[in-house]
Amino acid sequence: MPDHEKPNARGLFGGVFARGGVEAGDAAWLQAMLDAEAGLARALERAGLAPAGAGEAVTAAARAGNFDPNELGGLAALTGNPVPGLARALARQVPQTAVSAVHRGATSQDIVDTAAMLLAKRAIDVIAADLARAADAAAGLAAAHRDSIMIGRTLLQQAVPVTFGLVAAGWLTSLDEARAGLDSVGPRLAVQFGGAAGTLASLGEAGQRVTALLAEELGLAVPVLPWHTDRLRIIDLGTALARVAAVLGKVARDVTLLAQSEVGEVSEGGGPAEVRADRRGADQQAPAASPRRGGSSAMPHKRNPVASIAILGCTRQVPGLLATLAAASEQELQRAAGAWHAEWEPLTALLRLTGSASSWAADLLPRLVVDTSRMAANLAATKGLPLAEHVSSLLAGVLGGAQAHDLVAEAGARATSAGLPLRDVLLAVPKLEERLSSAGITAEQIDSALEPSGYLGAAGAFVTAALDAHTALEGRHG
Repeated sequence: MPDHEKPNARGLFGGVFARGGVEAGDAAWLQAMLDAEAGLARALERAGLAPAGAGEAVTAAARAGNFDPNELGGLAALTGNPVPGLARALARQVPQTAVSAVHRGATSQDIVDTAAMLLAKRAIDVIAADLARAADAAAGLAAAHRDSIMIGRTLLQQAVPVTFGLVAAGWLTSLDEARAGLDSVGPRLAVQFGGAAGTLASLGEAGQRVTALLAEELGLAVPVLPWHTDRLRIIDLGTALARVAAVLGKVARDVTLLAQSEVGEVSEGGGPAEVRADRRGADQQAPAASPRRGGSSAMPHKRNPVASIAILGCTRQVPGLLATLAAASEQELQRAAGAWHAEWEPLTALLRLTGSASSWAADLLPRLVVDTSRMAANLAATKGLPLAEHVSSLLAGVLGGAQAHDLVAEAGARATSAGLPLRDVLLAVPKLEERLSSAGITAEQIDSALEPSGYLGAAGAFVTAALDAHTALEGRHG
């Protein structure tokens, strides 16, 4: 079983909140900081400020496994961040000839901020791939269910007919817009290199050249100048991640609502363990003691929408984290006292939770089971009431808008109280039937107005537009 499917892969709650390929834990941060130090050593060597071979020597030593995160964390209590202890430990790992290339010209914030950019870049690649898989699945659902009619719901009440294809198309366009947001933030991920107070004074005239070489070594952008207390990059990154979370939360919430027992229009497909069991055959099912996806500890009949629930568990945490990053953006003078430090944990959590939600979504949508017969049954159970707007439009031409609305509202109220179809009330109650007859409205016209497929508006065209936009986006990515 892949690590991200093991409940204890990254701690007790990691199976829910740290699923997928985004790495943002201590080991990932440590390696990213070491990568920044190694990139700096290589840049210094290329700039002629470090001996030949120093960059290679530092890079060889800059492996997270060579260092103890707990020890570095203890040392961080002395200096306010883990970089001074890390730089000293790294210097002890390299040959004496390469020591001068370790951390030269940098301040602690340069290494942490650059590491954050590296973490973000790596996380975005993973998240974007998961979103692409989810979007492709949404596109498949939109195309397959272009004509699958269901009841639309507004304010959690039955509204007018829609198609499930349109619902999926809405998911698709949002997913693609979230992907575009990640694309736009990519060029904003810039190296941080300013030295003690943003002047790179210790490197003299070579400071800008080393910055450019460092950015080239790490695959990050070159900023106009150091951004120690300009935190818009962090806010932009957090916002892009929050947009992803917002989209995924919307999809997951829709699924949980449509998967309710009383609605039953969609359900989550089986998890990996169940799929393997299905392939083995009924006589080779998993042991009874094995947990099943969606199971309850108390109720054997339950099949909970676990992927959607996990997505929501991740995404509900995101707004507060983004708010913390925004609050921490007010940073004084050349280097902040506390506000910079306040970014580390919420940014880490944003990367981890958005990555987890994206991974869950890439599993959810390709496996989503759509029950079109239940959709049809739920629509039929409304007894024509969701078409009241269409009937009112039909009558407005001869009765006037206000009178038509009042007549249909009266018919709807009678239908609801008596449990009758709207058609029966319109055509069977003498008072209403007489008004329709006098207006020249026939039973055939009423029947036509109560046909759901005739009141879908531009739903089909919207699905086509969403699919066309997705195809264009894939072409740009391709």
